[in-house]
Amino acid sequence: MSIPTRQTSIKELADLIGAEIVGQSDAYISGIATLESAKASDLSFFANRKYHKFLLKTKASIVILHPDDVNNCPTNAILADDPYLAYAKIATWLTKKEAKKTEIASSAIIANGVTLGKNVTIDSHVSIGSEVIIGDNVHIHAGCVIAEAVSIAHNTIIYPNVVIYTGVTIGAHCIIHSGAIIGSDGFGIANEQGEWLKVPQLGGVIIGDRVEIGANTTIDRGAIEDTFIAEGVKLDNLIQIAHNVKIGKNTAIAGCVGIAGSTTIGQYCAIGGGAGILGHLSIADHVHITATSLVTKSVSKAGVYSSGTPLQENAHWHKNFVRFKQLDKMYRCVSELDRQLHELDKRK
Repeated sequence: MSIPTRQTSIKELADLIGAEIVGQSDAYISGIATLESAKASDLSFFANRKYHKFLLKTKASIVILHPDDVNNCPTNAILADDPYLAYAKIATWLTKKEAKKTEIASSAIIANGVTLGKNVTIDSHVSIGSEVIIGDNVHIHAGCVIAEAVSIAHNTIIYPNVVIYTGVTIGAHCIIHSGAIIGSDGFGIANEQGEWLKVPQLGGVIIGDRVEIGANTTIDRGAIEDTFIAEGVKLDNLIQIAHNVKIGKNTAIAGCVGIAGSTTIGQYCAIGGGAGILGHLSIADHVHITATSLVTKSVSKAGVYSSGTPLQENAHWHKNFVRFKQLDKMYRCVSELDRQLHELDKRK
């Protein structure tokens, strides 16, 4: 399948990112496709060795790839040290849509005391509470609910059916995908003779500039102080961020991650899908936590960290699980044998 784009010359694309061309610079593309499905007039890219066999046979008009791979490319090439990054920039430029005519739908409900910037678009059935401040060029899609005293800075896009609770601050150039909920109560409860008493969640949520929040991701408000998401953070779908969590700038978190309350995550971190991070921990800058890992203690040093058991046949897993339960007994036996060996050495 090819994604149509406006017709563009290869030279224009290369000039866009300051890259070298190998082949015909006067060729044109009018679509984007994978190496396998591309046809003549399509742009593609090669950034993963798993797809080498498709590179050799691709019919694309041009492929973005690393200089080391150019001899394996049967067509025109744009050379880039990071082909995936180069593709991201080119594809963004090729598929950029013209600005939509600004308007406020008649079905939108906007309370008194709302401040709207220039060129704001508010689609149908949006509800906006009092004392909300919305910056220039913000687009709020259909069905969103924005409670009182929310602030949304310029050039932010909020997709359909997002709910933003009272007192949330959202920076500029953010993207918030459908179903996200920002500012819901954190899980604060106190036990009174076996019954759970709700603890008021009095803080807010502060989101920096250029943050992207995936579909159905939830960010809880702080218990007293604010939950804080710094600039440049990228959050995938179905992430749970509990109250008073702090995430440093340019950290990326994949889907289905759960972060418990009052944990601080540093800058430039990467957290793989399905990871779980317990509360009141501190994760240093430049930490990479691989998928499905369970973080039970603070990480003070940059690096790659993993936990969990890789998939294996069920019969093998049962045997290994039995042995796992015997580890303490085995440790004690080995320690005793070691002690006895030391005693024998002393007698020699």
